[in-house]
Amino acid sequence: MTMPLPFLDEFRHADHTAALLETLRERQGRPLKIMEVCGTHTMAISRHGIRQALPEDIELISGPGCPVCVTANADIDTFIEMALLPRLTAATFGDMLRVPGTRTGLAEARSRGADVRIVYSPLDALELARADRSRQVVFFGVGFETTAPTIAATIARARDEGIDNFLVYSAHKLVPPALEALCEVPGLAVDAFLCPGHVSAIIGPAAYEPIAARGLPCVISGFEPADILQSLIMLARQADAERAEVEVQYGRGVRPEGNPTALSLMDTVFTVADGEWRGLGKIPASTLAIGDEFAAHDAARRFAVDVSYSREPEGCICGEILTGLKNPRQCGRFRRSCTPDHPVGPCMVSSEGTCAAYFQYES
Repeated sequence: MTMPLPFLDEFRHADHTAALLETLRERQGRPLKIMEVCGTHTMAISRHGIRQALPEDIELISGPGCPVCVTANADIDTFIEMALLPRLTAATFGDMLRVPGTRTGLAEARSRGADVRIVYSPLDALELARADRSRQVVFFGVGFETTAPTIAATIARARDEGIDNFLVYSAHKLVPPALEALCEVPGLAVDAFLCPGHVSAIIGPAAYEPIAARGLPCVISGFEPADILQSLIMLARQADAERAEVEVQYGRGVRPEGNPTALSLMDTVFTVADGEWRGLGKIPASTLAIGDEFAAHDAARRFAVDVSYSREPEGCICGEILTGLKNPRQCGRFRRSCTPDHPVGPCMVSSEGTCAAYFQYES
C-alpha cells in the first residue's frame, strides 16, 4: 500500500490543473477505462468538465456511487408502505422524497395524508420520537459507510434513553463488496477504480486490498479537480507499470487505520448481511442490518408490509448506468420523459446521481 503524494494547496488553480492535464496527455500507454465509485466524484467530474478534458485514451465511467440510486425498489416501496401506516411518522433525507417507488412516491404519500418529514440528521428524527411518544417514528437509513456510524450512534442513544418509538429501516450498503461484484459484471472490463474519499475516511485503504489483488489499481481521491486529476495520473502510472496497489491521494482526509471509533459504532449496532442492490442484484455480505441487541429499534422487524408488487420502472436503465455498462445519453427517456422535474428513476433524482450530473452539466 502506497500512502499519499504531497497534495496541492490550491486545488482549483488553473495552472495546477493545466499541468496535471498535460501530464495525462503526454502519457504513452494503453487505453484505460477507469470507474469512479463515488457520487460526489461523479458530480465533480461533470461540473468541472473533466471527462471532456481528458485525452481520448482515458475513459471515465460512473459506477454505483450514489446510495439513493443503488437502493433497491423493494426497499423504497417498503418504506413508503410503512409511511402509510397509521400513527407513524416517516423521516428521511430530502433526496428520498422524490424517488419514485413502484406504485407511488413519498411526496405523493404525504399528499395523501402520510406524515412524512424531511430531516437533516437521524438525531432530528430521534427528537421527533422524543417529542411525541404516542407515534412511531421510522427513519429511512440509506447510505454507505459514511453515514452508517451516525445512524448507529443515534440508535444506541435511543436504546440508552429508552425511546422505544424510534426505529430505523436500514438499507445501508458497503462499498468494497460492490466493487468485487463489479469485477464479475460481464462486458464491463474496468481497468482501475477511483475510490471514494468520504467512505475511505471511515473504512481505511486496506478495505480495497482484495480489489487490488485482482489486478485492478485503486486510488482513493479527494474531490477537487486537482485531486481527481492527480489520482488519475497515479492510476495511469500503476497501470503502465503493470502494478495493482491501493494508493491514497486524499491523505488530508484518509488515515491508514480509517476511523476506528466509527467502525466500532457500526460493529456494535449493525450486523453484516446479504442485500439487494439496484443493477447488481443480491451481493453477499454487502449491507448492514440492525443487530439483535437493538432489535426493538428495527422497523423491518416491527412492521410487516407487503411489497410483492415491487418492480423496476419501465424503460429505466438506472441499473445499467450504475454498473457502468451504459451512460445516461444511451437511455431513451433521458431528457425526454425523464428529467429532474419528472424523474423516472433515482439516478435523475439524487444530488449524486449520474443522470442528474449529466443533465445539469454534460447535456
